[in-house]
Parts: sequence; structure tokens; C-alpha cells
Amino acid sequence: MDWLQVVTLALIQGVTEFLPISSSAHLILPAQLTDWPDQGLAFDVAVHVGTLLAVVTYFRAEVFGAIGSAGTLLTERRVDATLDLWLKIAAATVPIVVFGFLAKDFVETQLRTVPVIAFTTIAFGLLLAWADRRHGQLETVTWSQAIVIGLAQVLAIVPGTSRSGITMTAALLLMLSRTSAARFSMLLSVPTIVGAALLLVKDVLDSGVDAQWDHLAAGALVSGISAFLSIGFFMALVERTGMLPYVIYRLLLGLFLILFLL
Repeated sequence: MDWLQVVTLALIQGVTEFLPISSSAHLILPAQLTDWPDQGLAFDVAVHVGTLLAVVTYFRAEVFGAIGSAGTLLTERRVDATLDLWLKIAAATVPIVVFGFLAKDFVETQLRTVPVIAFTTIAFGLLLAWADRRHGQLETVTWSQAIVIGLAQVLAIVPGTSRSGITMTAALLLMLSRTSAARFSMLLSVPTIVGAALLLVKDVLDSGVDAQWDHLAAGALVSGISAFLSIGFFMALVERTGMLPYVIYRLLLGLFLILFLL
């Protein structure tokens, strides 16, 4: 890869990871639509690490609050609100771990295509629009809601679906507010990104790829900074704008891909 590709792909990963527009699709498309070579597994690990650090930093109160909550559990035998939230996130992560492991090879060989991305981009964009019109004002996620959101996240293994998009869609349909849906979706990304990065690391070690450390460091830095700014932008505006800007973008992207295929 040259430096233009490194910076461009890192920006794409950072900006799109937490928006409901599918980061995986945006990382696949450059190699599908241009003569750019595939960025490789090691680079995927680096940009995932960058986005993980971004979401942990942005939600540091919730992430590091879990340490104090663990102390409360040990000393007072009590589950406080923060620990309760993370237990729900852990439960919601189980489905994607199971199905992601089972379907990984099939997805890699059969679904990373422009037609699949075009269809899922449009279909799940329309579903997001419908969910946004029906959203409620609930601020706290229940156990049953967490499980349903976790099951919905399984669909994100299909490129173009968008992990954040499908989890926010499910949360909105369950009558959560836009802010609560976005917050739970982004916190749910923490164990999901960790799991995805670990799988990628295993693949890198198995393949014996030689890493270009300057490219990887730059990719992690650019993706991390852009992801942090993207999260802040989204959380600040989500109640005001809703999901409509992202729905419109998805529909336009899907239409462009269909025209590209003709």
C-alpha cells in the first residue's frame, strides 16, 4: 500500500465504524471499485485497534466505572447500574461470537461482493428509517431488550448491514430513545471489536504476513482520531437529526453501486 491508501482507508474505518452506514462495506469497496490492492489483515487489525481506543476513550466513564462496580460487587455483594449495563452488554455479545465464528469463512468467500453490499445497504437503510420513525423515549435497556439487540447484531456479519446500524435499528424498534440506542450500540462495540481484532490477529499469525509497522501505526492513529471525532459528532446531533441523513446516504450509496454493476 502507498500512503494515500493508508490514510484514506484509516479515515474510512474511523469515520464509518460507529455510524449506521457499515464500515466493513466501505473498506471492501475501494478494492472492488478501483485498482487498489487489498489492505491486508494486519492493517485491518491496526485500524480496529484505533477505533477501539476511540470508543473506550469517549465512554471512559462507563468503561473504567466497571472497575469500581466490580469492587462494589465484591465488598457489598451488590450489582450497581454500571455493572448491570456491562453484564447486559456481555450477554448481548454472545450471539455474534457464536455465529461470527461459525459463518466467518462463508462470509469471507461468498458475501464480500458489490451486489450483496448494494442490497444490504438499501434494505437495512429502509429498515433503519422505519425504526427511527417508531422510536420511543426509554433510557434504560432491559435484559430482554439487550438479548434482542444482541441477536440483531448477528446480521452485521453480512457486509453492508452495519453493526451499529442494525443494533440501533433494533433498539429503536424496542422503544429506546435515539441517544440511548446509540449509546448502547457503541458500548456494545467494545467487546465486539475486541473479538474481531483477536480473530484477525490469529489470522495474521497463521498467515505469517510481514507487517509494515509505519503503515500500521499511522492507520491506528488516523482511525482512532477520526473515530473519536465521529462518535462525538454523532452523539451530539442524533436527537436533533435522527437517522435520516444516514438513511439518505445509504440509499444513495446503494443506488450508485447498482448503477456501477449495470
